[in-house]
Amino acid sequence: MLRLGVLDQSPVMPGESSADALHDTIRLAKRADELGYARYWVSEHHDSPSLAGSSPEVLMAAIGAHTSRIRIGSAGVLLPHYSPYKVAEHFRVLEGLYPGRIDLGIGRAPGGMPAATRALRYGRPPETAEAFVEALTELAGYLRPEEGEAGTDERPPKLRATPLVPTSPDIWLLGSSDYSAARASELGAAFSFAHFINGEGGQEAVRRYFRDFRPGPLGSEPRANVCVMVLCADSDEEADLLAAPLDLKLLLLERGQFGRTVTQREALDYPYTDEERLRIRHNRKRMIVGGPRG
Repeated sequence: MLRLGVLDQSPVMPGESSADALHDTIRLAKRADELGYARYWVSEHHDSPSLAGSSPEVLMAAIGAHTSRIRIGSAGVLLPHYSPYKVAEHFRVLEGLYPGRIDLGIGRAPGGMPAATRALRYGRPPETAEAFVEALTELAGYLRPEEGEAGTDERPPKLRATPLVPTSPDIWLLGSSDYSAARASELGAAFSFAHFINGEGGQEAVRRYFRDFRPGPLGSEPRANVCVMVLCADSDEEADLLAAPLDLKLLLLERGQFGRTVTQREALDYPYTDEERLRIRHNRKRMIVGGPRG
């Protein structure tokens, strides 16, 4: 059975403030909960005026307080910036507040420009691929419930992430290539392919994930999903109009223009070259755009 969820980047719409965007996220999460959606994930971006979601853990707590059944997740916590121990504490708190509803989605992208990365890492050197796997394994040790941790005279108690709650979040690795798929299959995590970032290679990455999966410290059962940009309207024509600002924003991102808010009027009046129209058609592979019959 196909299960639908929402990945919300908390975009700041034209004429709105960042606070408006955060409240829009809460309203959309409540509606998704009412409609029976399976998951609601929020993202982590830094120093981005057009995206308000910089702290998914905080936003997840607010969403949980306004919903009753939908799973709540991060898409994702950018683990190379943080201590695995502190991430485990954040998500144990969330699991204690909303047991059985928390997804810990983990990414390794910077989530912003180099200045933001330097500020987040606070003097620590860039993390290697090997260190990322070590951090994932360490995180799993803090989140996995274990018995016999009180310790003895010969063996001191193991460091525990508190609060000590009986359930643990589901762990997902997020990626737009086969790297995260391979790490997820090796460590037992669920896998989410970011088709909205990379429109190529997702099917093969997911096939390899299921083929190579083995239980590990991050989980025991293979699960996968795909994140796609979706713009729906009452007709295909109206959906195309709604997609126009996104078409232009993706072009600007490719030129290094980050954080721009694009209005529909600006997108419709923009003097596209033939090459730019080809790029738009290529980028539409990352989207589903249309009406009910499209």
